[in-house]
Amino acid sequence: MKRENIDELVKVEYHQTASCPLKDIQFSFFKIVYVISGKGFLKINNNMASFSEGSLILLTPNDQHHLEIIEKTELLLVKFSERYVKNYKWNSINSMECLLYGASYLSGCILQNKPDIVLVNSIVDSLLHGIRHPDLYQDELTLNYVNALIVIAARNISKMRAEQITSNTDKRVIDILNYIQGNIHDPALLKVAAIAKKFGFSETYLGSYFKKQCGETIQQYILNYKMRLIEHRVLFSDMRVNEIVTEFGFSDESHLNKFFKKRHLMSLTEFKKTKGIKGVA
Repeated sequence: MKRENIDELVKVEYHQTASCPLKDIQFSFFKIVYVISGKGFLKINNNMASFSEGSLILLTPNDQHHLEIIEKTELLLVKFSERYVKNYKWNSINSMECLLYGASYLSGCILQNKPDIVLVNSIVDSLLHGIRHPDLYQDELTLNYVNALIVIAARNISKMRAEQITSNTDKRVIDILNYIQGNIHDPALLKVAAIAKKFGFSETYLGSYFKKQCGETIQQYILNYKMRLIEHRVLFSDMRVNEIVTEFGFSDESHLNKFFKKRHLMSLTEFKKTKGIKGVA
């Protein structure tokens, strides 16, 4: 399995190809792929989906990707690091990176909100214009276009996730999931008592309600979600263990390692080494 890295926070590229530019690759960053023309198939984590002109695909770190080209294809690639998403001050989205990671559960084009198609086409045209005709303050313009594309991707993922809930399911669970993901770095706000108070439930009712809607307890969901984010930090960022401790509200490194070992039966450093990547500092 090949692994690709970038040495920039954001990078935009144009490619025209008749052969596969992505084959058995793992990225250490997010990548938005917009298909300008052409068609083929994309395999993500053993899930196969077709793509064609106008497809917008989000590839996330740690996922396995394989692209098969059927006919000559033009692609706009927007690469951005996990650190860029985490550090940028998004106005109304508390945990943008959490939402984007949801794309790993989806296959194919994420552009399902029809009004966004016009916006994406305009952004893509602007990015292509910047590549072909660079001018003063081009980097600043590019970042604004990329940010808009990231927000549109997040919006479509959010809508797709909501649509996956059946009509018989109480839609309040979406609000609870969004609350948990948005406050995943604050242990005090993730206590069952705090969540129950926020949504006007008793603690007992919240527990049974969440289990019925999601198939797991609310504590299991919180722990699983937090673990997945920590795994990504360990494998695909240059964060030190003490930085992860601070971000997720652990008391110290020993507390974090105890939490991690309970799931993986090894420390963070050992986990990273078993994945064939240089260990955590």
